[in-house]
Amino acid sequence: MSNIQPFFPTLIYRAETPNPQRLNMQLEDAALALAAEDKAGQRWCEKYGYPGYTSFATQPELRESIPVIGKLVRMIDKHAAEFAKALHWDIRGGKPICDSIWVNVMPEGGSHTSHIHTNSVISGTYYVSVPEGSGPIVYEDPRHAIMMAAPPRKKDAPREFQNQIKETPQEGSLLLWESWLRHEVPLNRGTGLRISVSFNYVIGQK
Repeated sequence: MSNIQPFFPTLIYRAETPNPQRLNMQLEDAALALAAEDKAGQRWCEKYGYPGYTSFATQPELRESIPVIGKLVRMIDKHAAEFAKALHWDIRGGKPICDSIWVNVMPEGGSHTSHIHTNSVISGTYYVSVPEGSGPIVYEDPRHAIMMAAPPRKKDAPREFQNQIKETPQEGSLLLWESWLRHEVPLNRGTGLRISVSFNYVIGQK
């Protein structure tokens, strides 16, 4: 008698924000204002070939300087705590704390190549504007590099067996994952700006 058991799960947390229109309008206004006014950020994006605009390198205090970003962090805090609980972490009285947060304004034709987020434990993105056709976020099986001679998966294999998982967000979607999980944003084929807010969490004391 045989017994096959699944182990070592990789969890991706997704939540949909009810009635996000007002929040998203305020976030979009803030993101577009930053994209227009942050000259240092514009230079950074040009230097490193980042399509569109990101405040990642130049605006570390967004939650203090922009009230709607602070509001968003407070909302995400609850989800990060729930995700940490689902991961069964022994955080010894600590809790997930937002360590950094930044806005992204990606035009048609923009993409973000495969990467991980270092020096954090939970990363994620909240989606403000998602034009039709702007595409998913793609996660890579973290074991992929050590599979060596493993045969490819069948095209019709169940989703949890695929080497890549695609999540197509909508406006108001929140996605969380462990920071070591490699991911990418494929080419934005939508006719408009894909606007999102990304962030990292560390474990700190209450």
